[in-house]
Amino acid sequence: MASALIDASETFADFLEREKGKDLLRFTTAGSVDDGKSTLIGRLLYDSRSIYDDQLESVTKASAGRNAGAIDFSLLTDGLRAEREQGITIDVAYRYFATPRRKFIIADTPGHEQYTRNMVTGASTAELAIVLVDARKGVLPQSRRHSYIAGLLGIERVVIAVNKMDLVGYEESVFSAIEKEFRGILARFPHVEPYFVPVSALAGDNIVTRSANMPWFTGPSLLEHLETVPVGMRVRGAAFRFPVQRVVRPSHEFRGYAGTIVAGTVRPGDPVTILPSGRETTIASIVTFDGNLDQADAGQAVTLTLSQEIDLSRGDLIVSSQGLPLKSHGVKATLVWLNEKAADLGKRYRIKNASRLDWVTLRHIDFRLNINTLEQEAIPTLEMNAIGQVTLETARILCFDRYIENRSTGSFILIDPATNATVAAGMITDAAETGSLAPLAGISWYVKDGALVLTSEQGFSTKPGSSDEPLVIEDPEALEALRHILRRLRVAPFGSAGESDFEI
Repeated sequence: MASALIDASETFADFLEREKGKDLLRFTTAGSVDDGKSTLIGRLLYDSRSIYDDQLESVTKASAGRNAGAIDFSLLTDGLRAEREQGITIDVAYRYFATPRRKFIIADTPGHEQYTRNMVTGASTAELAIVLVDARKGVLPQSRRHSYIAGLLGIERVVIAVNKMDLVGYEESVFSAIEKEFRGILARFPHVEPYFVPVSALAGDNIVTRSANMPWFTGPSLLEHLETVPVGMRVRGAAFRFPVQRVVRPSHEFRGYAGTIVAGTVRPGDPVTILPSGRETTIASIVTFDGNLDQADAGQAVTLTLSQEIDLSRGDLIVSSQGLPLKSHGVKATLVWLNEKAADLGKRYRIKNASRLDWVTLRHIDFRLNINTLEQEAIPTLEMNAIGQVTLETARILCFDRYIENRSTGSFILIDPATNATVAAGMITDAAETGSLAPLAGISWYVKDGALVLTSEQGFSTKPGSSDEPLVIEDPEALEALRHILRRLRVAPFGSAGESDFEI
């Protein structure tokens, strides 16, 4: 039965307060097909007494005839009918459990290559990844791929669990060989802190308690490591970031800005900068339903008031004046394509970065990563589940941090404006290099048949061999706005002036 021990002298309010004070660790599991990811999580839940009686009874009945012992622990997470029939994980399964030390949220992600996007989804919010390796098979291409994806997603702590040690006689040499090979894979990610542990998910060795079958291993068990690994250090120590989600204006006497602190700490009186406007002010108060706070940290949802009346709206950023983010129209990003329709180079998408929604153009695909060999391939597009390095150009200036420094302000999704489908998830690596989005030279323009026609020496098209094609903007509202500006500036069009219907 899933339960938490409550002292007889402890009130329910005391219990809730104690639970509220526990740290929360989000972690994900990954690995090759049949490495035992779901079985590992099921065993972890079972041995930590986090399974309800009715769940256990249901799984015990479903385990009959599956050759997995009295209880098939994988059924505790593989809930879809197709998953149970095929014995694989397809969807991302989230499970919650707690111990006296810490609370946990597990994302059980699929190992199949065609479900790479599901693995990325599950790992996007994780602080730790458990990569399983079958002791009999060693390090497989899928194990390499998932380790690489974990590194791309900025997961700093990776546990390599060498599973099924019972099937190799608990041999230390097998574990040592896999550890040596895996350290070479993770060497390209210096920020990753690996931990290697030999386990048997089916037998329960080194899952919750240390195993007597492997006396040569002296490290903590898997659960002991999960309970003691530091969490939340990166966002707490980072510069203050607060994406505005809503302007709170119940009366003319109060104006606040609601949202969740994604990084850093804030106190009344702290100097802050409003982006993208660049206005500077200070924090007047931190307002919550339970009263004002003297300090708020990353993860807290609060309403901030400012010492000055400043025009802010949803999508703006309130940041520390001592640690400003990057600002640019162009970004380099690692893109994971999630849609069945391949990426369209030169197409305009909607980009959602934190709470800001804007227009963006996919300007260039630098390379696609071969997820099996980890080699960089020149390719004109990205298909579903592909991972590539791209250059994007936003319509308005974008304020962001590098993903490795701040996962909230350094990540984004791309939305197809025609279908409103989320087509890609991205991680910003840097502002676009100087010159990659340089202004076009030799531009001329004219108005023809009610449309604005632009020409350039380099051309506007992103496709090779089409440099002489003009850019035609058939937008009456934009054209009228341009006419109005030019009249005020008394600037005449140039280029094919004879075709222009505009006169000063």
